[in-house]
Amino acid sequence: MNVTNARVHLSVNEARDLAESVLRARGYDEREAWIIGDHLIDAALCGYEYSGLPKLLDAIEHARAKLPRSPMRIMRETPVSTLFDGGNNNAMLAMYDATRSAIEKANRSGIALVGVSNSWMSGRSAYFVEMIARAGLVGIMTVGATPLVAPPGGAARVLGTNPIAFGLPGARNPWVFDMGMSKIMYTDLNLRERLGESLPPDVAIDAQGLPTQDPASARSGALLFFGGYKGYGLALAMQALAMLTLDRNYGYLIIAFQPDLLVPLEDFKRELEALIERVKNTPRRAGVDEIRIPSERAFREREQRREDGIEIDERIFAALKRYAARGA
Repeated sequence: MNVTNARVHLSVNEARDLAESVLRARGYDEREAWIIGDHLIDAALCGYEYSGLPKLLDAIEHARAKLPRSPMRIMRETPVSTLFDGGNNNAMLAMYDATRSAIEKANRSGIALVGVSNSWMSGRSAYFVEMIARAGLVGIMTVGATPLVAPPGGAARVLGTNPIAFGLPGARNPWVFDMGMSKIMYTDLNLRERLGESLPPDVAIDAQGLPTQDPASARSGALLFFGGYKGYGLALAMQALAMLTLDRNYGYLIIAFQPDLLVPLEDFKRELEALIERVKNTPRRAGVDEIRIPSERAFREREQRREDGIEIDERIFAALKRYAARGA
């Protein structure tokens, strides 16, 4: 571990040990701590600092983290579907098990539809759809979330950031795309507030509906959708799909299926690879060195950071160490 310019450099093992020690101090068993910790470390490796170790503070300080939790249970099941009650578990944990269930069911039946209610804070949907894609399946994940974002023209929060993610099995790496519908993710807002940093312009409003760059004012107000009515429409669709899980706030839906329900898997991989090559070989505008494919940068950074380690702000590191020490 090295501290430089208010940043702490950690090896991957040091970061993993820190995350798991905090989680065990908060009552998670060894398996649960590994699952959540792996999710956070992967986000950091992929270059999403706000979804890495800082998100662990959001998770353990969340109001629902203080409520009792229980094992996930099946509420309804068919050969191609399962609806889980998440037991008030953090969704980084609940969705890991739900994703494994979707993979197993899709491998048996060709297709699977898995919903999860009564869970919260799922982290990066990319993590889960990549699991599905690496199993040779197509994965789609939608998220209905607690109200944080105002509709176009609205002055109060009514919908969530409501991500949607896709994972497709590729010839070399999966193709993964994960996007939230707000201009800035709420986890990013949380980190900026912890560090005393301002928000970018035109991403949030305050309680009076006026533009703000102050994270605390945005917290009492609302975030704004990207793309105006387009982002808003997508978010509304994600929230509507959450109704299938019987959860008005946090409703998660996974669709996983075998490509060879339609075409042989290897044919699909070959065609996907050809599509990616066509896109990357598009004539470039002046000053552009490369046309990147979604997930390409993240995968590159992941491989590099596995060797180099990750960095976090020393204030985040100190807060996590204090939480870990409480369980010592």
